[in-house]
Amino acid sequence: MECRVSWLGNGGMAFSAETGSGHLVNMDGAPEAGGRNLAPRPMELILAGAGGCSAFDVVLILQRSRQAVSGCEVILQAERATEDPKVFTKINLHFKVKGKDLDSAKVDRAVKLSHEKYCSATTMLAKTAQLTYIVEVIAE
Repeated sequence: MECRVSWLGNGGMAFSAETGSGHLVNMDGAPEAGGRNLAPRPMELILAGAGGCSAFDVVLILQRSRQAVSGCEVILQAERATEDPKVFTKINLHFKVKGKDLDSAKVDRAVKLSHEKYCSATTMLAKTAQLTYIVEVIAE
């Protein structure tokens, strides 16, 4: 896996990342750090990546379990250290899984498997952060 990150210059703190799969993602800093708030912060993208990685696992596991999943939303709330490096210290993932006749035990199992076995992003973040999660099953 590779990624190329380039500073966009112009006196700001914006960067563009080109991923190994050929996709572009822009990032920017907070105004108090010289940014212009034109794109997500790098740490916001790390948090989003963790949510995406885990949601991907949950949907795939439920589909393979023949569950009629129609939606999966993850709301992440994180706390960071006050001193540099300002790593994540606490992250809560609130899963809202929607579908018809979903088996709540299978949904819980999918979330648990994501966190204990499959999700590389949350496993990596768990090295510095206490991870917790809530599972909410929403019937269609």
